[in-house]
Amino acid sequence: MPPSSPPEPTVPADNMRVALAYITGAPEKLFDASVDTALWVWEAIQGDFNQDRSTGQIAFDAAVSMVPLVDQVCDMRDLVANCRELQKDHSNTWAWVGLCLTLIGLFPVLGSLVKGVLKIFFLFIRRSGGHAVEQAVDEAMTWVITLLRKKEVVKYWRGMKWGQVFQTLADAIKKVRNQIDVLRLLHAFDRGIALLNTLLGKVKYVPGAAAKAEQTLNMVKAVRLQANAHIGKALQPIRDALDIVIRRLEMEHLMQHRAILNTVNVHFHGGLPEARAVKLMRDAKPLPGWLSRGKPGVFKPLKPDDSMMAEINRAVSLGFPRLDDKQIRTFAEGMVAAELKGPLRLYRIIGPGSVASAQDWVTEAVFKQIMDSANPKSAWRKYLAVWPDWNVNGQFVVYELKAGETLKVWKGPAASQVKAPKAGLPDRYLEGGWEQIKFDAKFIRNSAGESTAEAFDTLTYYRVDRQTGRMEPAPDMNYERYKNLSPQEQEFYECLREKINHPAISGPFDTTWGMTDFDTQLNNVRLGLPNLPGQITEFKK
Repeated sequence: MPPSSPPEPTVPADNMRVALAYITGAPEKLFDASVDTALWVWEAIQGDFNQDRSTGQIAFDAAVSMVPLVDQVCDMRDLVANCRELQKDHSNTWAWVGLCLTLIGLFPVLGSLVKGVLKIFFLFIRRSGGHAVEQAVDEAMTWVITLLRKKEVVKYWRGMKWGQVFQTLADAIKKVRNQIDVLRLLHAFDRGIALLNTLLGKVKYVPGAAAKAEQTLNMVKAVRLQANAHIGKALQPIRDALDIVIRRLEMEHLMQHRAILNTVNVHFHGGLPEARAVKLMRDAKPLPGWLSRGKPGVFKPLKPDDSMMAEINRAVSLGFPRLDDKQIRTFAEGMVAAELKGPLRLYRIIGPGSVASAQDWVTEAVFKQIMDSANPKSAWRKYLAVWPDWNVNGQFVVYELKAGETLKVWKGPAASQVKAPKAGLPDRYLEGGWEQIKFDAKFIRNSAGESTAEAFDTLTYYRVDRQTGRMEPAPDMNYERYKNLSPQEQEFYECLREKINHPAISGPFDTTWGMTDFDTQLNNVRLGLPNLPGQITEFKK
């Protein structure tokens, strides 16, 4: 029981009939003096929970539940229906989950729009019966968007100055998720009983309904007595479901605000072969903010020795990725093997010619740190030490690790980078220092993180006319042949990502940075990008 009993809520008589007309879909009763308000309340509360209501009703119901008083009666209807289900079988954990989803709607911190959105998600989650919750959330998303597009709802969230409505909803639901514990749910249950008692208070004077109303109230109280022993088992499924809801809303935010709708919107001027990149860095005035002058000092690359390799090999025997000397040297002191657990997202900055399913990633926290920087592009190159000839930018992809899934990776500070002496850039370096993640993203993994198949990106080389931007497939060209060409010959080719094949990688999304690092690149002819799936945003469910 909660430390103190909640105050009994009061339900104003004014507008109750309007609320009931909304809920029961019977506007003709509104001004009918023969319709007893107390009996009408009772009819609404004992109405069907109706998990199978038509999709056309879903967003309407959620919008209606945002109306004062309506949500209270709807909550009591759902509470009674949940308790009836549990009266049949107190051991049904998923029925307790369904009850707890209703109780969350009674949390006093919930705003009306957040509550309306959760009602839609919870309806679909309940329907799933604990199976295919992710699919249920995906199906619900269509109706959440329908709700958010309703004229009166748009007016509401714009009035609240929610410029990024999906992210704002996700953040609000995170707060709810973090508040869920047995005590708060029981307290919400007690508030629900108090409200139900108030709503049914006048029914006891209605002949023919009084006894049934009393039975209903006693039935709900009986389930409350059982709740102490059962609600704890429902906490993790609820938290997992809310994690899925949160991440789906966040992905919708990315889709709405950073999607690349088609290749016409991709202002791509081509990749940078090393020789040209070095010349641009050497001649740049002023020096780009991401490029430092002098010699690196703090984040020196690791030097693989026998002891380090023995540790790495032991980790590899436990399922962690293999690392060669070159990969090891991209880390500074502090590299460790780590097992990541979903749900979480990893991010990778790419360009039109970059491989999405490659090895270099960052956590969501580091990605946010990049995006919150005064100059995100500069921060990315500088602190993750990425040379412009290694990776053009302008896009990013998201690797989704779902609830229950694990992933073994190497993580640690990125090492400073210098060019080899033969490159001709002796006094320039990239600082490094921010955390990087390495794992081979080309592998499809099962929930335990074990590799089951490969899904490398489909890449195609094109021969380029730098005067017109025209591009034609070059089927005889591949990576090895390209690397053996002279810098002058490389200028005639571009590699493009034709398709992202990995089922866990969504994108590409637009960073909004643009795809150049030097002003002189803007003078290049814009390339005639073909209409490739790998350049059009795709959300992988």
